[in-house]
Amino acid sequence: MAYLEKKEKNKNTPKPKKQVVLGPVTLLIIFISSALLITIFSLVAYISYTLLELPDIKGINKYNPPVVTEVYDSQGNVLAHWYVEKRWYIPIDKIPANLKKAALAAEDARFYEHKGIDFIGVLRAILKNVEAGEMVQGASTITQQVTRALLLSSEKSLTRKIKEAILAWQIDALLTKDEILTIYLNQIYFGQNAYGVEAAARAYFGKHVKDLNLSECAFIAGLPQAPSRYNLQKNRELAMNRHAHVIKRMLGEGFISSKDAEEALSYPLEMTPEVINPPTGSEYFLADIRKKLEEKYGKKVLYTSGLRIYTTLYPAWQEKANEAIKTGLNGYFKKYSKDKEKKESVHAALVSIESKTGKIRAMIGGQDFNKMQYNLATQGKMQPGSSFKPIMYSAALEKGVIHPNSIINDEPIVLPGSSLANPWIPQNYDGEFMGPITLKTAVTHSRNVPAIKVTMMTGVDSVIQMAKKMGIVSPLTPNYTIALGSNAVPVMEMVKAFSAFPNLGYTVEPVYIEYIKNNEGKFLEISEPVRNKAMEPNTAFQMLNLLQAVVQEGTGRRALKLGLPAGGKTGTTNDFKDAWFLGFTPDVVTGVWVGRIDKKSLGNKETGGGLVCPIWTDYMEITKSLTAGKTFEIPDGIALVRINLETGKLVKDNKTEGIYTTWVALPEEKALEMEADAKLKEEEMEMEAEELKSLSNLDSTSTTASPSSESQQEHPY
Repeated sequence: MAYLEKKEKNKNTPKPKKQVVLGPVTLLIIFISSALLITIFSLVAYISYTLLELPDIKGINKYNPPVVTEVYDSQGNVLAHWYVEKRWYIPIDKIPANLKKAALAAEDARFYEHKGIDFIGVLRAILKNVEAGEMVQGASTITQQVTRALLLSSEKSLTRKIKEAILAWQIDALLTKDEILTIYLNQIYFGQNAYGVEAAARAYFGKHVKDLNLSECAFIAGLPQAPSRYNLQKNRELAMNRHAHVIKRMLGEGFISSKDAEEALSYPLEMTPEVINPPTGSEYFLADIRKKLEEKYGKKVLYTSGLRIYTTLYPAWQEKANEAIKTGLNGYFKKYSKDKEKKESVHAALVSIESKTGKIRAMIGGQDFNKMQYNLATQGKMQPGSSFKPIMYSAALEKGVIHPNSIINDEPIVLPGSSLANPWIPQNYDGEFMGPITLKTAVTHSRNVPAIKVTMMTGVDSVIQMAKKMGIVSPLTPNYTIALGSNAVPVMEMVKAFSAFPNLGYTVEPVYIEYIKNNEGKFLEISEPVRNKAMEPNTAFQMLNLLQAVVQEGTGRRALKLGLPAGGKTGTTNDFKDAWFLGFTPDVVTGVWVGRIDKKSLGNKETGGGLVCPIWTDYMEITKSLTAGKTFEIPDGIALVRINLETGKLVKDNKTEGIYTTWVALPEEKALEMEADAKLKEEEMEMEAEELKSLSNLDSTSTTASPSSESQQEHPY
């Protein structure tokens, strides 16, 4: 009983627990397992966090990179490339097979096998780098490089690497391999400011990518790893080593034969970049176009969308314009060889347009665009002097105030000046006065006083109104000095105004662009001539005829050597600060200005006729093929009339002996009126002559005979 009770007691008493002692191996396993779990958890959490900040790849299947806008002259020659990134997009089927193979060999031989991340390639790269003791092979796939180029920065961090791997896997699932390769070959930077293989082909070999040979393909394919390091000119040895490496990789991958590799390695690689040679001085023309198109389309469209801009510039005419100005200025500088200030300060500007279309065929805006970007042809405002007179005379002719045969007295006049004590006493260039002269004489010899008198007759407001109709948009001061060109205007505005004469009253808007196409070849705009009526055709032709006389016998007679029908007007401002010649043939209107940007004198007697007209004539030689055999159109209602240059009266062909005559263009009604007046005058003179003759006969009869009474009855007088 006592035994059973003791046994029962012992049964109910809990036994002490046995202690478990963990060995070092077990502890190590637990620690490693725990660390691994924590690492995996952290990595998953990190990747999850990273995924939340990944860029959206949906738009990548509509790859539309920034591409170059190309600017052409009228003959299809490239004038300029405008861009943010210098790139031309080339579809995969237009890229040489050798270049695609070279890119795969150089960057990602297993591109068509992996899913965006090449784990085998990573392992191989590690082994190669360890073996070489340096970084000789990368592990980034082409897909990863595309990801980095399009979606990520070049920051070297674990975050970027993880993002890159995830995005590469996603892109590989979204796009085909050819689509990814197309993006790579068009997107990657190749050095020399070249993005994509087409830009690289041009930058290194002056070729289109389709024309590259195997050796050139291998060179370009090896560049993305380190473009500046493999520069063929600066580091030729390194560049050639890289070139050889790519060729050997192509051979090793079975992309080319041993013979192909041997020929590629022996090919004499030389860097021959594409060079654009726009006509000298065309930078001003291009700068104007760039500014206008930035305003119209915006900078993003202009510099990234691959526009094709076809301009109106004739390269041969542009070169001739530059040559003519250079020749003219060199002659001028030779005269003042000791005056270094003139060499720096004197500039010239030229604008030449087709009269019918307004297409700008040549433009010079200054001596050197690199030194001065300010375009004197379009931005500069200079006093036109007497070259403004045709605008004023057009207003007078249009209003009917005068006619080409009208008599104006070239005599001293005194007009109100800045104060009562300082009246304005206009002078002619030669300081002389010719007395009563025809309007034709006044225009031919650029007389100032007659111009002022005609302005007073016409009214300043009418002159300003005509100037605006003819295309002068610069502000004009409403006083009589407007007759002498006291208001500063650009050469471009004066050329537009003078286009009214060969166009019989219609000014034409100067045009820079023929047409523009987008990157897909669709027309965005096509230029059409914009013509505005400024005056009646009869008015325009009368003025044209007067301006022909300036060339034939007046201040612009140096233009006679051109040998074409031409009209024009010289212009010289006070103290010889500005010198002009505005002239035209049936097809071309050209304006030339020479002056100093510091507004000082060009020198004594440096006039529009002496200094600038020869430049105009020299340049216009290039236009002769366009105008040969043509004459100015004469509108209906115009009659060419021969007049006495002293009296302005009509002259009959059989009564010109000893009389200085000239031809003028007059409205038919005016010519008929003059003819009627002349006929009436002739009849009056004939009647007077008959009366005199009768009187003479009567006197003769009464003094030489003593008639009888019979004879008096027979012949009564």
